[in-house]
Amino acid sequence: MSDIEALYPFLYSGSTDLDAVMTSVRQSTVEKVDEIVTLRRTVLERDGERIAACAEAMAEAFAAGARLFAFGNGGSSTDAQDVATLFMNPGHMNGGAAHPLPAFALTADIAVVTALANDIGFEVVFARQLAASAFAGDIALGLSTSGNSRNLIAAFEEAERRGMLTVGLAGYGGGQMAELGTIDHLFVVPAASVHRIQEAQTTVYHALWELTQQALTRMEAGDGDDGA
Repeated sequence: MSDIEALYPFLYSGSTDLDAVMTSVRQSTVEKVDEIVTLRRTVLERDGERIAACAEAMAEAFAAGARLFAFGNGGSSTDAQDVATLFMNPGHMNGGAAHPLPAFALTADIAVVTALANDIGFEVVFARQLAASAFAGDIALGLSTSGNSRNLIAAFEEAERRGMLTVGLAGYGGGQMAELGTIDHLFVVPAASVHRIQEAQTTVYHALWELTQQALTRMEAGDGDDGA
């Protein structure tokens, strides 16, 4: 059975019975929903406290003037852009205005990405941008399903050299991102499906955003109490 057939068995059933096809579609959808719900629960139970600790560290960094730089390849590049949009233009949370925070996606400027890839090599497209723009105390957040993307590894190495707070989201067993041993906060989604990994990673970074917002609100309230 091919990978595509395993994902969408109803496309390969050979049946012309619409009711049978729709039954297969519903079954496939339910199975995928069950998988992601179980996976999200697993990540929460295993990493919930670590996610909260990471959000506290991010809030402290933002309060000190940090900027967030997000990066990834392929589908993870769109997640990186979602991260930047979420933190920079958050709208409202719990009935009140959320904190807009300085956040940038290193995949957004195609001129810079293609210039670096063409003139030097694709492995430096994120690291060179951090070298040019990031400072100690800023936040580097990288997403990968395999954990083995060479340009992410180079970016995390550059981020460590610059004294940045580093946050990584990976899948499978964490790959080379886990082997680095230097990423401050690494969250590995224990799954072998790229689709389920990315769905769970989306949940992780939305949780990080919400908990960071809550931590910043507590910090502001604390500052107000100190001055009373």
